[in-house]
Amino acid sequence: MSGDVSELARRLAREAEAVCRYYLPNGKRAGRYWVVGDVHNTPGRSMFVRLRESAKGPAGKWTDAATGEHGDLLDIIRESRGLRDFREVASEARRFLKLPRSELEAVSKSVRPAPRAGSQEAARRLFAISQSIDGTIVEAYLHRRGISDVHHGGSLRFHPRCYYRADEHLPTETWPAMIACVTDLDGRITGVHRTWLDPEGSYDRVRLGKAPIDTPRRAMGDLLGNAVRFGMMDDVLAAGEGIETMLSLRCVLPTLPMTAALSANHLSAMLLPSSLRRLYIARDADAAGDTVQAVLTRRAEEAGIETIALSPRLGDFNEDLHIFGLDALRAALCVQLVPEDVARFLLSSTVAAA
Repeated sequence: MSGDVSELARRLAREAEAVCRYYLPNGKRAGRYWVVGDVHNTPGRSMFVRLRESAKGPAGKWTDAATGEHGDLLDIIRESRGLRDFREVASEARRFLKLPRSELEAVSKSVRPAPRAGSQEAARRLFAISQSIDGTIVEAYLHRRGISDVHHGGSLRFHPRCYYRADEHLPTETWPAMIACVTDLDGRITGVHRTWLDPEGSYDRVRLGKAPIDTPRRAMGDLLGNAVRFGMMDDVLAAGEGIETMLSLRCVLPTLPMTAALSANHLSAMLLPSSLRRLYIARDADAAGDTVQAVLTRRAEEAGIETIALSPRLGDFNEDLHIFGLDALRAALCVQLVPEDVARFLLSSTVAAA
């Protein structure tokens, strides 16, 4: 395996500039280097890729001055394409090396500008380069919060080194992150929500497994009216604020479509599907939850939609799941759902799991 890695690295090094033009097209050549913002193709001048062998080192080696990260051209292929293991990286590298020079030149001439930071396009790009949560720290984080069965329907992904910057005066950091896509009623991605996680897997009452940074949760893109969606929209929907809150309910009601609006204000303003006839409001047990319930109930009833509040015993449904367990949460929901939905969503899922 080490021989394969060395041979691929040597072949790529002979094509170092072509590799950079193909995988880092938002950069540009500056003397003997390719200069770009980072290994994810962000515009800027922090990362330098050596294009020719010199006394300072071989071609293809790169360093990111902002983060201290460094690597070779195989690392560039892995990070720019969001690949997970070496077999995928090697396959992509071999595919690149077989491309005709005319195709590489055409790609270089059709470079599009990088998306503006915080834009919908930037959000879609981040979600696209992220990977499955299976077997990752995201899955472990959710399991530690009591969510043993993660029924996310493809709305969650994992990024191993997601950028974080506390403010414009501090350097950029990288932390593993749970990436959730925010979509509109047509399923179009309009934003993402990032939850940065502790790579050591530490779990305490303060951070609950999140990274030790000031704001471990942030969203980007167009959020107003939109939400993180779990399951295909139908005539019945449960809506709440937090991702973990709604995933906790999905442990008991995996076939009931749900949305996480990410905040109380956004839940109040969430757009309602025209096909909706009943809305369950999974409220948090606080003053903001009272306000959300009142506003969303009024909006829904004006649209002819029946509303029913789902109330947790503690602060939210993730706390209930974590403290009381799955059976207690199932019993609490059984008396809050309307009878036909108990049969449709609660009892049917219990039978399927048996």
